[in-house]
Amino acid sequence: MHVAVVGYGYWGSKHVRVLSTMPDVAVSVVDADKRRREEAEALYPSIRRTAGTIDEVLDEVDAVLVATPPGSHYDVAMRALSAGKHVLVEKPLATSVDDAEAMVAAADDNDVQLMVGHTFEYNPAVRQLRDIIRSGELGRVLYVDSARLSLGLYQRDVNVIWDLAPHDISIASYLLDELPVATSVWAHRNIGPWREDVAYLRLDFPSTHAFVHVSWLNPQKVRRTTVVGERRMAVYDDMSDNERIRIYDIGVDPADIDNPHMAHEMPVTYRTGNIISPFVPFREPLLVQDREFVDSIRSGVRSATPGERGLDIVRVLASTDVSMETGKVAPVLSRSAAARGVKASS
Repeated sequence: MHVAVVGYGYWGSKHVRVLSTMPDVAVSVVDADKRRREEAEALYPSIRRTAGTIDEVLDEVDAVLVATPPGSHYDVAMRALSAGKHVLVEKPLATSVDDAEAMVAAADDNDVQLMVGHTFEYNPAVRQLRDIIRSGELGRVLYVDSARLSLGLYQRDVNVIWDLAPHDISIASYLLDELPVATSVWAHRNIGPWREDVAYLRLDFPSTHAFVHVSWLNPQKVRRTTVVGERRMAVYDDMSDNERIRIYDIGVDPADIDNPHMAHEMPVTYRTGNIISPFVPFREPLLVQDREFVDSIRSGVRSATPGERGLDIVRVLASTDVSMETGKVAPVLSRSAAARGVKASS
């Protein structure tokens, strides 16, 4: 199978690396920057060819992997979909709901696979954490808290929410097996007048809440999700070398006050117990994801993150834009509401 990777930047270079390890896949690299093309050729001699534009390779390939800046995802993907090519698009699928809907429709019209790069949904630790939640070991989920922080990379065409939060929104949605119904946002521009570089999100799910902190302006790289349950709590730390998941047998229970001298304290009791770190067999999530893309094309079976999944997350991101503009809680427009022509409002 011949796959063209469009965009040889941060993510594109990683896709080229993992695809080049697959003996049944041929790879071409498309990037307008000649220096990047030369770098790809030097590092991966097996690359079939490089090109400056997608039009140079579109007739030769079976599939296209879009790893360009988010603002160009729609144009590149639609060109490939219209040509009958299978497409994998890095997150976010698009930068507007209308564009994402058009991409999903184009894939359906041309009978090709459209997949979104929600890489963490292919992470073994995230998948194991979902199994732990489903088992009931944590009890009812009280809330989910996540942080995705680092120094950069500042983006030209999207703010920090559209750049980083798709990961955390998809993780929370994946863990809870439901989508947010509303969002509220605080965001701020610290460097320059162009894009918000730090933000706090609250996602209202039907069953609970999730809180997301994202930043391009932080001294440490943080990739952490905490699930607080009634019985136990779990922390997934993607930066940990050997303990990606920790389960804490710890919590707080309501209690009656027996001692009148303690009436000023909250009527709760605290539980403390063991900390367990289950073994998580590691497989590189990007490799698992890209392998599934190739296999889905061959089998005709939709991937775990089809275009519709990407569209759902874009709807949530669009809701954060409304919340930032209005300063209020903004509903997430569902697929059924969109089909009826209902507009999101503050």
